[in-house]
Parts: sequence; structure tokens; C-alpha cells
Amino acid sequence: MLSSSIRTIIILGSLVIAGIIFIQGYWVSRTLDIKEDNFHQTATIALRQVAESISVYNKSELPKTDLISRKSSNYYSVNVNSAIDANILEDYLFQEFEKASLNTAFEYGVYDCSTDKLVYGSICNINEDSQEFVGSENLPRFDEDLIYYFVVKFPSRGSYLVNSMRQSILFSLIAFLAIAFFAYAMWFILRQKQLTDLQKDFINNMTHEFKTPISSIKIASDYIHSNLSVQDNTRLVKYAEIIKTQNERLNNQVEKVLNIARLEKDQFKFKKTKVKLIPILESIVTNESLKLEQHDASIELICSMNDATILADELHFTNVISTIIDNAFKYSNKSPKIVVHLKENNNNEYELSIQDNGIGIKKEMQKKVFEKFYRIPTGNIHDVKGFGLGLFYVKNIIDAAKWRIELESEFDKGTCFKIFIPKQNA
Repeated sequence: MLSSSIRTIIILGSLVIAGIIFIQGYWVSRTLDIKEDNFHQTATIALRQVAESISVYNKSELPKTDLISRKSSNYYSVNVNSAIDANILEDYLFQEFEKASLNTAFEYGVYDCSTDKLVYGSICNINEDSQEFVGSENLPRFDEDLIYYFVVKFPSRGSYLVNSMRQSILFSLIAFLAIAFFAYAMWFILRQKQLTDLQKDFINNMTHEFKTPISSIKIASDYIHSNLSVQDNTRLVKYAEIIKTQNERLNNQVEKVLNIARLEKDQFKFKKTKVKLIPILESIVTNESLKLEQHDASIELICSMNDATILADELHFTNVISTIIDNAFKYSNKSPKIVVHLKENNNNEYELSIQDNGIGIKKEMQKKVFEKFYRIPTGNIHDVKGFGLGLFYVKNIIDAAKWRIELESEFDKGTCFKIFIPKQNA
């Protein structure tokens, strides 16, 4: 199902494409009309000059009306009051068309009043590089009471107009190619979104299905671990603890995937309430200490105040801090030492920093640590696997709470995450 934002983009994009096609088509049509008008005006002026030259040569006067008649889009008749010499007419036509830059082929004919027929003259091509034309040799005459007139036809008028519009046609083709590329890109994006949605739905459904066996394994492991007959066998106790630990780890990973899915589907519920910050941090540090003490790791809480109140979702805040602490332990190649420090700054904020002495993060990797599925290549030092979702989840929670997070790290020396939380009155 398409989201409302994508649907809006598609509708707006379609309207823009339709608008561009309409405007481009209109301007091409408009340009063609202008070119046709210019051609007609140029041809009319040139033919008038030819008629005047013939009248001067014959020492006659031109008719006051109906000097030039346009019989079709490319066919003209010119009325003169004197006999017409075909050779002289051709010379005049060449001269005037060249002056007017009317560089296109033309053919002409002269009316012979003695035979009452239109005598075909010749086909002429001003532009020597253009294609050759075969003359029609059967130019139509007109049922008019005219004694002296000649006709001119432009057989290549259409191609001449198209050639004069090369630039407009080129820009139109570029615009249509851009539109086609945009349409293909939209189709490709929608196709990829469909595939991504199918993948997400599969992962979410599969993750939800994991919850039932995980719960069953937890119940079974708790029962085995508390059974008196099992407690007498150290090997079975060890196996039961492994089952319980790995089950908890699997459950944590499943919860991360589900939380990320909720974030992406806008189903994430962030309930802000006033909470006491210091007791929550003490509880987190205590719980993490129990997990870290068996790995020769230590965690310390330093607080420079007695009370601190913030607006937060206690569950997600706890998950954020625990995730950062887990990463601090995960990315360490020596005895991990983690310091959680809470203090006030001058911006009416609490500054909560989590410092470790781990392997650090290279500068080129620091911009990527909050990206989905990104994992630092050297991060499996304690053989603790993950999906690369931890810090992505952290960043989304902090953004949802409208807090700030900063990262300071030096390779092979350690990392410090700083979270800035606005103060609240108790």
C-alpha cells in the first residue's frame, strides 16, 4: 500500500509531467506557426520584388489588386500586366530568394495566353548541398480572367520549416528524454519500494513468529534451571544457563527488529512523562555491572548533582543507554572501563556522557555509525554479533524525543557519546 506522501509525489509528478508535455507541445506548435507566417511573408515580399522587376523590364504597370495570390500552403500565383520571359523570370526569382535568404527549392511555370495553358518552367535549388527534387511538370492553372501571370511552388517547404526549427526540436527531444527518465525512475522507485515492503513484511512476520518459541524456551529453561535434580548436576546447570543467556540475547535482537519496524511504519509510541533521571541511571548501571563483571569489565556512574528531572519515555530511554553501554563493551580489546557521567551545562540542559576505553572509531566511519545495518568492521572483538541496528535505534529515539547526541572518538583510544537533554522542573 502506497503511503500518502508517495501518493502525493506521484500525483504532483504526473501533473508536472503533463504540464511540461503540454507547454512543450504548445511552444513547438506555436513556433511552427510563427515559422510558417515568416515563410509566407518572406515569399510574398520576394515575389512582389520579382513582379516589380518584371514591370520595370517590360515598362508596364502592375495591377493595383490581386497581385499575389496564395493558392495553397506552398503554391503562389503572381499577376503581371505584361508578357513574361521565362529565362528572365528565373533570374529574378533566384536573385530575390537569395536576398530574402529563402534557401529552398522552388519550381515555376508561366501562363501562355495563346494556348491557354500553364507552361512548366523548371525546378531550381538555391541550396546546392540540399537534396535533389523531381519537378511536378503539371502545375495547376486557375480559372481566372488573367492574361499574364506566373506561378511558383515550394516542394520542400515542410522540410525547410522543420530544418529551421532544429533548435526547438532538439530542446523538445531533450525535455521528452528527461521526462521519460523521470517516469522510469518513478517506476523503478515504486518497484523497489514494493520489494522493500515485501521484505519488511516478511521480516516482521517472521520476527513476530519468533516471539512464541522464545517465550516457550524461556519457560522451559527457567523450569530446568530451578529443578532440584538438575541443580545437582553442574554440567546440566551450565547448559541451562547457556540456554537462558542465548534465549535472552535472541529476544533482545528480536525486540530491536520490532522496534525498528515500528519506527519505519510510524507506529512508534513515544510517551513522555516526567522521570527522575538519577535513579534510572543507577538502575541501568547496576544491571549492566552484573553482566560485565564476569568479563573483567567495570562501569562507573559519576553524578555532580542530587536531583535531575527530564521528560522521557522511561522504557526507550533505558534501552538507549543500555545499547550504548553494550556497544562500549562490545568494541573493546582490553579490560573495558565505562564511565557514565551526568552534569549540567550552561544551556539549561543535562549533559549525559558515556565514555569507554575501547578501540575507538575512525573519522571516516563516524558519520556512518547511526546508519541502519552499519557495523564497524572490527567490531566483533568479543564475538558478540548483531544486526547493526543499535545506534540506528538510538538516533531515532533521540530524534523523537527532540534531544541531541554527539560523538567524540579517537581511534585506538576510546569513544564518548554525549546526549543533551533539556531540564524540567520537578
